[in-house]
Parts: sequence; C-alpha cells; structure tokens
Amino acid sequence: MLKMIEAGLLSITQKIASKIEGGNYHQDAVVSINDITICSPILNPGKIVGAAYNFTDALDERSMPYPAEPVIFIRSGSTVIGPNDPILIPPDVGNVGYEAELAVIIGKRALFIDPEGAMDYVVGYTVHNDVSGSGMIKQDKGNFVRGKNMPASAPFGPFLVTTDEVADPYAIQITLDVDGRPLQDGTTGTMLFKIAELISYISKQMPLEPGDIIATGTPAGLAMMHQPTAWLEPGQTVRVELKGLGVLNNPIKKGVPFLE
Repeated sequence: MLKMIEAGLLSITQKIASKIEGGNYHQDAVVSINDITICSPILNPGKIVGAAYNFTDALDERSMPYPAEPVIFIRSGSTVIGPNDPILIPPDVGNVGYEAELAVIIGKRALFIDPEGAMDYVVGYTVHNDVSGSGMIKQDKGNFVRGKNMPASAPFGPFLVTTDEVADPYAIQITLDVDGRPLQDGTTGTMLFKIAELISYISKQMPLEPGDIIATGTPAGLAMMHQPTAWLEPGQTVRVELKGLGVLNNPIKKGVPFLE
C-alpha cells in the first residue's frame, strides 16, 4: 500500500474503478471477501501522531478547558493491528479504554505546511480505535508514551477510503459499542482542531511522510464517563463504525505483562 501511495494512490484507484465499471477485467481476478484476510490499510506506518483533547463534546463532558493549540503524542507503528485481530490487554495494566477515531493517512511528505494547502497532503481516511492505558497515563502525570504504546493496541481498517470518496470529513458519524453496549455516538463535526490545522501544526514539529497516520481524536463517551465504567476486558469484542468508511471489529484477549 505504501508503494501505491507514493506512486499516486488516487490515480491508481480511479483507473481500477474505471476498469471495473467497464467490465474490463479478467474473472480470475475476482476473489470473495470471505476468502481473504483484511489487514490494516497501513501495516507498519513510520509513525502515528495522535491528537488528544480534540473533540469539544468530549472536553465538555469532562468539564475540561479547550487547549489553545493541538496536544499531540506519538504512537509506534509496531502497535498496529487490523480488523478482527485481537487487542491485547496486559494483565498488569488497569483502566484500559477505547477511543473511536477518524484516522487521516498522509500521501506525500509534509514539512512546514500552512493550513490553506494542508488537505493536499491527505490521501485518504480509515477507521481507528486508539486503545489507551488510561491508568498509566494518569500515573505518568499525563505523559502519553507508555499508555499509547502497548503491543497490539492500535486497530485500523478495514479500508483506506480515498479523499474523493469523502464529501465532507466533518460530517461523519462515529459510533462504538462493546458487546453490543453503545458507548460512543458522535460526529467529526465536533473536532476542535480540524485536519488542515493538525497537519500544519504537526508538520512544523516534525516531517510527515507518506503512509504516516494522524489520529484526529475521539468524541464523548469515554470509558470513565459511563456508569458503570466501561474499561476494556479480555473476552469482549469492540465494534467501531464510521459512516461511509466501514466497520472495525476486534476481540479483546489477555496479553503479556507490560510493566515488568
């Protein structure tokens, strides 16, 4: 996928779509979706840059002030898993939460980019669950490094939807449930710092490369805000849906100790 992004993914997908619509393809190329394993659209991104505290409804729910500028953190690409892959919860980490998010995939190198032209650097979008060790983040006085980098804690997928297929990235419904219990139901319309602002801000802190991912934040309904609380536990299944982008399902299993 990265090579396709670097070669011009939008042009490639448009050519493929044209062949399909015209019936100009060999039947041997048709494979049932039931016969394949769908992986994360980007298997090992160079980096994932997350935006914390970036949805106004989530901030309002917690009576938190709006940050004056984006609050970002870095997640390792090695934490990425795909649809139906198990999220691993370390037995020695408490209060592990979910965060349903719109993920933005970068299409070309971005460095010192102004907001006005920033959307030209987006190749597409995907669904993301930013699984977080909230207990560790609190213990580390707000430092995100450990809490955002547990193994197998960053599901993405099932699809990379190119920008031409998304009419308005701020009109996407975001829902999440655990074992059928609805926990998040919001919209990208409550994003505080919009995608162009995030790209511009991040590109002035570090270069963004093709295949890098920006996790744009999550709406209200975090685990600690529910009664009873909704921390993730082995044996559960998490379902995240972003309308028009797909459904991301992941079972939860017990992982190995993380703090030893």
